[in-house]
Amino acid sequence: MSFDRTIKIAPSILSADFANFGQEIQAIEAQGADWVHVDVMDGHFVPNLTFGPPAVKAFRPHVKTVMDVHLMITPVDPYIQAYADGGADILTAHVEASPHTHRTLQAIRAAGMKAGVALNPGTPAETVEHLLELADLVCVMTVNPGFGGQKFIDMTDKVRKLRQMIGDRPIHIEIDGGVDPLTAPLVAAAGADVLVAGSAVFKGGSVTNPEVYGENINAVRAAAESAQQ
Repeated sequence: MSFDRTIKIAPSILSADFANFGQEIQAIEAQGADWVHVDVMDGHFVPNLTFGPPAVKAFRPHVKTVMDVHLMITPVDPYIQAYADGGADILTAHVEASPHTHRTLQAIRAAGMKAGVALNPGTPAETVEHLLELADLVCVMTVNPGFGGQKFIDMTDKVRKLRQMIGDRPIHIEIDGGVDPLTAPLVAAAGADVLVAGSAVFKGGSVTNPEVYGENINAVRAAAESAQQ
């Protein structure tokens, strides 16, 4: 079976109703989300504090698709097993978070998860060239990490370089930050296939009005697919 590079929409529950996560997750999946994206922030690597392993474990029973956990923390290695035990399907660590990212990716895979590596806007694509053998996903940050709702930073040249470096290897390119129907075509045309969207998915909807989530997801997906090479 060939590697699936169809566009996947991964709503970030950082933009969901914090008092209603279970129902929010069920709502976005019912409305067409492919993955559920969980942003973990430590108030140290990034200027915000969000979820930890207990929250991920609490989310897990509600996630029927793929739980995509993005660690914006340092250090990473002491917490890998906790996120594996919490049920993460994909665990992504930042290349900037450790001088030993190769070992981190090995440990993530050894714990039974798929391994992702993330790049901040100021970090060049070449930084992960020698990590690709251990990566299932490369996450390109199109905002400086730490907060939702930021303006998109154009990283299409970086995405093109990564797609060229990856070649035919079964590695997803994920975009995180400022994704909406206007920016999705730019990154899809450059070779990205997983789009994290927070406010663009959750705006205007709720668990009592989930059809809006579906409309928002479909709008991002359609815009991306129209430009996909």
